[in-house]
Amino acid sequence: MFINVILPLALDKTFTYAVNEEEYRFIVPGMRVAVPFGKSKIYTALVIEKYQTPPELYEAKEIQQIIDGYPIVNPLQIEHWQWIANYYMCSVGEVYKAALPSGLILESETLLTSEKSTFEQQEVTDEEYLILEALQSQSSITLAEVTKILNKKKVIPVIQSLIQKGLLLMNEEVQEQYKPKLVKYVKLHDEFLQQDKLQELLELLGKAQKQKDLVLHYFQLFARERKPISSKVLLETAGVSVAVLKNLIEKNIFVTYYINQDRVVFEKEEGFEIQLSDAQNQAFQSLVLNFQKYDVNLFHGVTASGKTEVYIKLIEEYIAQDKQVLFLLPEIALTTQLVQRLTAYFGNQVAVFHSKYNSHERIEVWQQVLHNSEKAKVVLGVRSALFLPFSNLGLIVVDEEHEATYKQQDPAPRFHARDAAIVLAKMHHAKVVLGSATPSIESYFNAQSKKYGLIELFERYNNVVLPEIHLIDLKDKYFRKRMDGHFSDELIERMQETLGNGEQIMLFQNRRGYSPYIECITCGHVPQCPNCDVSLTYYKYKEALKCHYCGYHIAKPTHCHHCHSLDLSTKGFGTEQIELELKKLFPTKRIARMDQDTTRGKFAFEKLIDAFKNQEIDILVGTQMLAKGLDFENVTLVGILNADNLLNQPYYRAYERAYQMMVQVSGRAGRKAKKGSVVIQTYNPLHNTIQQVVNNNYGAMYKEQIYERSNFKYPPYYRLIQIKLRHKDYDKLKEGSMWLYNVMTQNLAIPILGPEEPVVNRIRNEYIRTILIKVPNNSNLVNTKKLIKKVLMSFDAVPQYRAIKLTVNVDY
Repeated sequence: MFINVILPLALDKTFTYAVNEEEYRFIVPGMRVAVPFGKSKIYTALVIEKYQTPPELYEAKEIQQIIDGYPIVNPLQIEHWQWIANYYMCSVGEVYKAALPSGLILESETLLTSEKSTFEQQEVTDEEYLILEALQSQSSITLAEVTKILNKKKVIPVIQSLIQKGLLLMNEEVQEQYKPKLVKYVKLHDEFLQQDKLQELLELLGKAQKQKDLVLHYFQLFARERKPISSKVLLETAGVSVAVLKNLIEKNIFVTYYINQDRVVFEKEEGFEIQLSDAQNQAFQSLVLNFQKYDVNLFHGVTASGKTEVYIKLIEEYIAQDKQVLFLLPEIALTTQLVQRLTAYFGNQVAVFHSKYNSHERIEVWQQVLHNSEKAKVVLGVRSALFLPFSNLGLIVVDEEHEATYKQQDPAPRFHARDAAIVLAKMHHAKVVLGSATPSIESYFNAQSKKYGLIELFERYNNVVLPEIHLIDLKDKYFRKRMDGHFSDELIERMQETLGNGEQIMLFQNRRGYSPYIECITCGHVPQCPNCDVSLTYYKYKEALKCHYCGYHIAKPTHCHHCHSLDLSTKGFGTEQIELELKKLFPTKRIARMDQDTTRGKFAFEKLIDAFKNQEIDILVGTQMLAKGLDFENVTLVGILNADNLLNQPYYRAYERAYQMMVQVSGRAGRKAKKGSVVIQTYNPLHNTIQQVVNNNYGAMYKEQIYERSNFKYPPYYRLIQIKLRHKDYDKLKEGSMWLYNVMTQNLAIPILGPEEPVVNRIRNEYIRTILIKVPNNSNLVNTKKLIKKVLMSFDAVPQYRAIKLTVNVDY
C-alpha cells in the first residue's frame, strides 16, 4: 500500500511512501503524516492520493506516523495550490509551506540524549562537559538549547565529538506545536450542592473567614451568572488571594476543571444598524443584478462613498444562505478598523487571519473554517487568508484591489492575491467583488472589455463633498525663501488653522527613517552598505545608519570615512525627520508616526489607530500605510510633502501608482460633515498625473496609461515574466545571464528584454541581473511557460551555472 505526499520544500514532484493495510484504510487525502526524507530529516508531509502499485525505480520508505485523525486540507484547496504552482511557476511544496500556519507544518527537532549515566571527566573537553552536565538534569535537549549553553553558533563539531566517544545519541523527532487554550474553572463539590448542606459546609470551615466569604461569593456569582465560573473571575470579583482558593481545593470543597476556549472572541454591538443611502442602495441592487451575468464585478466608488456598508449588506445576503465569505484586505493596518465595523454588525461570526496573530490563533481560525463553524462565517484577512480550507465559499470581497501589496514578492509562491481569489471563487462557484476608488488598469480594462461587470458610485456618503486640492510649487517657495524645513508657509498656515479648529491632520511621506543618506560636503562620499549596492539610511533617533535590504547598521559616523572631514550633511528626508520638524513647529501638539519602524508589535497598529480615532493624536505622519482605506471623522487636512518621489520611479506602473496613492491619501480628508482640503507639494505642478489627481479624473489617467501600455507592450496587452539571476561572482553571473538570454531568444519568438542590471544591482553580497519576457495575450501562455521551464532546466544542467540562483516572477 502506498501514498503520494507533498513535502514543504521547493521540490516540483510528489513523493511515494509505503504504509501498512491498517494505515491505508485509515488515511484520507488531506491528512498530515510524518515522513523521513534524506539521511535523517523528518518532515510533515501532506497526503494527496493513495494507491496500491509500487514505484518501479526505487523502494518506497515507510512513513513514521500519522499526525491527524481527519483531513485538515480539502481537495479544492489542493487543486487551487496546484493552479498557483503551475501559473506562478513555482513548486507545489512552496505553496503548501506558505499556505499552512507554521504550527501545522512541524519541522523535525534534533533531540540529544545521553548514552551513559556516568563518564570520566578527563575524557571530555570543557564544552562537552557542559552539554553532558545539562543532560544529567533532563532526559533530552535540543540543538537550540546547546547553542544557548555554549553561547556559540557552531556546535555541531562538539556534538559529533561526543557521538564518536559514545556519550551522546542524536534523534529526529516531530513535535506538535499547537496547544489549545485551556481555561481553569471551579465548581463546588457535588456533596455540598444540596441546600441543607450549606450550613454544614460553613460550620466545617470554622474560623476561616476568608474561605467562608469566598464560598458565599461563589454562590452569589453562580446565582447571578448561571454559567461556569473561571477561577480568574472568581478571585478577581471576590478580591482574595490564590492561597484561599488553593486551601478550599485541598479540603475537597471546590473542584477544578478545564475548558478549551478560543483565543480571539468578538462581541456584537446591540442596536447597530446600517442604513444605505439612495446611491448606495442603487449600487447594491446593481451588484446583485450583475451577479446573474458576471461572476466578477468591479465596484468603482470614490473615497468615502461608503463601499464598506454595501459590502456588509452583500455579506449579510450570503450569510443568510449559510455561505462562507472571504474579505481580503491589502494591509494589516486596515483590519483594525474593519474588524470593529464588521463585528459590531456580525458579532462572533467574524474571524481574522493574518501574520500579526500568533501561530495558535491562526490554527484556531483554520479549524473553524475547516469545520464551517458559525465563528468563521466571515473571514477577514490579508493575502494568506486565501489559503484557508473553505468548503462552502459564496463570496469573496477584494477591497482596495489596486494595491501592490496583494502581489507576493518573496519568498515563493509569488502570487497575486486578487487573481488567485478569482480562480478560487470559480472553483467554489462563488462571486467576487473587486472594490476600489482607483481601480488597477488591468481590472478597469477587463470591465471595459465586458469580462467583468462594472458598478460605479461617484457620490460620497451623505453628499459630503470631495476635498479641495491645492498645489504648491516647491521651486517657487524655495526661491522666495518661504520654506520652514520641508514645510511651505501655505501648508503651515493651513495646519495652524486646522489645529485651531480642534481638527486633525495626516501628513504623507513615502520614505521612512530620518534621511535617505549622509554626504560629506568636502569630498562627496556617501556611506554605502558593504553587502548591498545602496546608501545607508540615517536614523536620528537611534543615531545610526541602516540598510533597508539586509539590516546592516553602524553608528552615525563623526567624520567622513574617506577624507576624514567633519563636515557631514544629511540629504533628503523621511518620516522621522518630518516628525522632529513638526515637534519644533507645534511643540504643544501631540504628534505620532506610522511606518514600518513604529508598527512592529502585535497590537502596534491598533494602538496607533485607536489613539488617532479617539483624538489623542493631533498630527499623524506616515508612509503608504496611511493611504489604505482608513476612516477618521475629524481629519480635515492631508498634506503630501513631496509628490515627485512617487512619480520619479523606474517602473512602468509609476504614474498609475502615483495617481492611486495621491487620490487615496487625499480621500482621508473631510469624510464626514467637515469639509476637507489637501495640500500637494511638488516641483512639477503641471505634470499630467498631478493635474489628473487635482481634477479627480480617473478616466484621463486610464486613457493615457492604456495608450502607453499598448505602445510599449505592457499589461494588460502583454503578460510579463521576470527572471532574476543572483550570484556572488559578477563575471559568472554576466556570462550565465547572457547564455540564458540567447537560448530564450532562440526558443521564443516574443519580446525579451535584458539581461539588465536593476537599480539596486547587489543585495546581500549577491549581484543581480534580470530578464523580462513579454508574452502577448494572443499567444498560448501554457506552452510559453513550458518552453521557459525547459530552458531553465537546461540552464540548471550546465555545471558552471548551477550555482546561479534563479527566481521566476509571473505577472511582474
